[in-house]
Amino acid sequence: MKTDGSKKVSIVTPVHNDSAFIRQTIDSVLAQTHKNWEMLIVDDCSTDDSASVIATYQDERIRYFRNEKNMGAAYSRNRALREAKGDYIAFLDGDDWWAPTKLERQLAFMEKLQIQFSCTAYYRCYENGPEGSNRPIVQAPWIIGKKLMLKCDYVGCLTAMYDAKAIGLIQISPDIKKRNDYAIWLHVCQKANCYFLSEPLAYYRVRKNSISRVSGWKLLKHHQFLFKTEMHYGWFHSWFCALRNAYWAVKKKKEYVTNTPLDSVYC
Repeated sequence: MKTDGSKKVSIVTPVHNDSAFIRQTIDSVLAQTHKNWEMLIVDDCSTDDSASVIATYQDERIRYFRNEKNMGAAYSRNRALREAKGDYIAFLDGDDWWAPTKLERQLAFMEKLQIQFSCTAYYRCYENGPEGSNRPIVQAPWIIGKKLMLKCDYVGCLTAMYDAKAIGLIQISPDIKKRNDYAIWLHVCQKANCYFLSEPLAYYRVRKNSISRVSGWKLLKHHQFLFKTEMHYGWFHSWFCALRNAYWAVKKKKEYVTNTPLDSVYC
């Protein structure tokens, strides 16, 4: 699978205090075999050295924006999506990174099948080194329609890509502080099914203090708020969806997360 390289990809990258990791993230974009891209970095008022690290890159394809105050990832993603000029939209947080052929392979996959929304398999990597002798690889169902997406978020944020023209501008509530990427997929899936490319082309960094690591009752409440705010469901329906989501998340872990020998992963 190859593309002619004419399609431009806008990469949405929210950053908040990611100075220890953002260089690896940007370097993985610069190393892409598909060269027609723009990287929209929205610094959510970082208090570390993120800004100075990003400033060392002089590539004109890297566009830097800074929020005047800490607004959250949803606001930052919204801002980047409004600024995007590409034919496709892709997502890469400031502490994750891609394999060099990620954009090329995924674009070819989408163009061959003539689809508007896709995701890929990805590795989970740990901030402080490997845990045990294996590292998980996360996969997904072949086709994720809007009904299945309501049941569970199968799309790894760092692997998602959609056709900007076909889907249109997506804006979500800035009040969604966690799982706001899931809110985006719920909207995109109203217009297009998501198709899964089984190649692991991205690397998700698991951080101990990440704001995305929430479990139990708090996670249920975040999902209930998401369904209520973004899908405009009533109290009962939103709680039903949140509880159903928890059940399907357990099934997802059993069916779509497998371990892979460490020597097959370069992170």
